[in-house]
Amino acid sequence: MKFFVDTADVGEIRELAETGLLDGVTTNPTLIAKSGRDVFEVLEEICGIVDGPVSGEVTAMDAEGMIREGEKLSKIAKNLTVKLPLTFEGIKACSHLSKQGIMTNVTLCFSPAQAILAAKAGATFISPFVGRLDDIGQDGMQLIRDICTIYSQYDAIKTEVLVASVRSPMHIVEAGKVGAHVATIPAKVIKQLFKHPLTDSGLEAFLKDWESTGQSIA
Repeated sequence: MKFFVDTADVGEIRELAETGLLDGVTTNPTLIAKSGRDVFEVLEEICGIVDGPVSGEVTAMDAEGMIREGEKLSKIAKNLTVKLPLTFEGIKACSHLSKQGIMTNVTLCFSPAQAILAAKAGATFISPFVGRLDDIGQDGMQLIRDICTIYSQYDAIKTEVLVASVRSPMHIVEAGKVGAHVATIPAKVIKQLFKHPLTDSGLEAFLKDWESTGQSIA
């Protein structure tokens, strides 16, 4: 499974990139607004930090506007992925941009039917939102299972399932079990993956025993 970080904070991205675990980045208008920076400036900087796909989202509501914005965003860098909403107009724009060889990420997916549309439009990624479904009492991970099952039936489908709205390490584990291609994860949740109380207590014991020997490897 590929790991993307869901942020527009360049400092967070640099820190995670140093681990060698980061495969890409996703942003959205909310995250860009939080950065307080110019959208083209911040996306260009992010694209220079990571080699993998970096999603920059359009804000137009009509297909023509989305295509125009998408083409402009795609010129930022080769790894810029145009993020589009899963609407009638968004799917039209996805089909057009995909035929141009521009990477696309269709976002705000909440049903398997919507995911089928994105795949038929040639989307590079489909972003189903698990956490937001959980918030309204539905099983977000069932959506991931359904999409992975459907996509696996057809060799012609190249769209990757990008699990979004991740809230906990268990979302990532469960997504991995069903073969999701990518998870886009808040930085704090990526760091939670490292944590286990037995790791901490085991390391503490090892260091205490080593200290008692009076030796040094340095």
